[in-house]
Amino acid sequence: MNNIIENLRQELIKNADEKTRLSGERFFKEEVKLYGLKSADVSRISKEHYKNITDKSKAHIFALCDELWESGYMEESFVACNWAYNERKQFEPDDFDIFEKWVSTYVGNWASCDTLCNHTVGTFVEMYPEYLSGLKKWAQSKNRWVKRASAVSLILPARRGKFLEDIFIIADILHSDKDDMVQKGYGWMLKAASEAHQKDVFNYIMRKKTTMPRTSLRYAIEKLPPELKAQAMAK
Repeated sequence: MNNIIENLRQELIKNADEKTRLSGERFFKEEVKLYGLKSADVSRISKEHYKNITDKSKAHIFALCDELWESGYMEESFVACNWAYNERKQFEPDDFDIFEKWVSTYVGNWASCDTLCNHTVGTFVEMYPEYLSGLKKWAQSKNRWVKRASAVSLILPARRGKFLEDIFIIADILHSDKDDMVQKGYGWMLKAASEAHQKDVFNYIMRKKTTMPRTSLRYAIEKLPPELKAQAMAK
C-alpha cells in the first residue's frame, strides 16, 4: 500500500508549482494544505496511478483513500475522491459509514467537500435512496462541512429531477444557518433542482424569500428566467 501512495506523492511533488500553490490558497478563507498543482494535472496523475494498482478490490481502494485523506493535502483528497468514485459499481449500503467518516473527519474546505459529495456521495444516494435520511441527519450537524455536504450531495440528482421533496426538507433544515458555506451549498442545491422543477422551486423560494439568507436566495435563483428572478428579489 505504501509504495502506491509514495509513488503518487512523488509524482504530485514533482509536478507542484509554488505560483499555483499560492494562487490556489486565495480561493479559501480557511488554511489549506496544497502541493500546488492544476486540477487537470491532479486528474491525470490520479488516473495514471490508479491503473497501476494491481489489487482493485473496493476494500483495498478505500483503504488507500483513507491514507490519502489523512494527509490533509487537498490534491490527495481529490485523488481519493476519484478513486472512490471509480468503485461506484461496487457500492454497498455499508459504504455510507465510510463516506460519513471522510466528510466528518477529513473534509476541511469547500473544494474537497464538493468533489467528494457531488459525485461519490451523490451517486451512492441515487443507488440507495433510503440513505437520504442520512443526509437529513448531516444537515443537523454542528460541523459546517457536514451540513454543506447534506446539500451538495444532491446537486447531480437534483439536476436530473430527483428527490425534490427531500431537497426541500434539507433546505428547510439549513434555512437559517449563519455559515456562508452552508448558505451557498443549499442555495446551489435549489438552483440545481430548478433546472428540472422550475415552478416548484420558484414557489418554494417565494414562500421562503423573506427569511432566507440573501446569499442562499441569490444562488437559488441563478437559473431562473429574468422575470422570476425579479419577483424573487423584490421586497
